[in-house]
Amino acid sequence: MTSRPIAFGSALVAAALLSFVSLDACARAGEVPARWQPGTNYTQLEAPQAKAAAKGKVEVLEIFWYGCGHCFVLDPALESWKAGKPEYVEFTRVPVMWGPAHAQHAKLFYTLHALKRDDLHAKVFAAIHEGGQMLASPDEIATREMHQKFLADNGVSTKDFNAAYDSMSVATQLRRADDLTRAYQIASVPVIIVNGKYSTGVSLAGGIPQLLNLINDLAASEKGR
Repeated sequence: MTSRPIAFGSALVAAALLSFVSLDACARAGEVPARWQPGTNYTQLEAPQAKAAAKGKVEVLEIFWYGCGHCFVLDPALESWKAGKPEYVEFTRVPVMWGPAHAQHAKLFYTLHALKRDDLHAKVFAAIHEGGQMLASPDEIATREMHQKFLADNGVSTKDFNAAYDSMSVATQLRRADDLTRAYQIASVPVIIVNGKYSTGVSLAGGIPQLLNLINDLAASEKGR
């Protein structure tokens, strides 16, 4: 995982090929299967946070950073899991807001969402980790130009880019991402938060396939709450 940095920097990590396994969520409501040990495979948060998911839904958050190589490796498996996740699970990505580079990547993430171009999410990861583009800079103007060029190369007009990039919705989402980064005291990424109550990750679960099964089991234990 990528730990919180002390200063602005880059983190370019080579991609890895993943194999995907089928998932089998077997937890009954209110119970986490005994194969998963609290304090070992997941943490039950001392101060559960209010969730934003729709009524009757179990919220699953991924706290991530585009510059994190481990997040890049996990992303394809999460996409596959998302396609077949339980109907009662509401999955949301939240970009971490540690410092300037993270905030710039977060702004790009929410700009994609505002433009309804979430299909470019994986391309941002690829541009950074395979294409050598940081898409962040100590210079805010240079960063904006990098983001505009990236989106222009993917069919977004300058007018649409400016409208989304400077929108109130993007600013509001950035504030919420900052609030969640602080509330959950995020010290490394990627982190999975289930229903504002449980925190886990790849290392704690024992690997990516195990993490996906653990997410399902934790979510099942929260169903109906």
